[in-house]
Amino acid sequence: MSSKKNSNRLINLGFNNVVVKDKIIAVVTPEAAPTKRLKDEAKKNNKLVDATSGRRTRAVIVTESDHVILASVQPETIAQRF
Repeated sequence: MSSKKNSNRLINLGFNNVVVKDKIIAVVTPEAAPTKRLKDEAKKNNKLVDATSGRRTRAVIVTESDHVILASVQPETIAQRF
């Protein structure tokens, strides 16, 4: 596979963090109560990935494998990178 093909499959979350775009189910804002419960459940099940590098969480990404990824970029920005 060429590197161009590989780069099309990854979404940059900033701070040298990437996620495979084919595995993303949803990108949501972290303020809603259901999203907070989702984050707490993922943490309890060791499926929470913090990709914020110490910054404020602005997007929560849900993957096919039930992993929850915290990102410091806006959901709109992630959507544009698709």
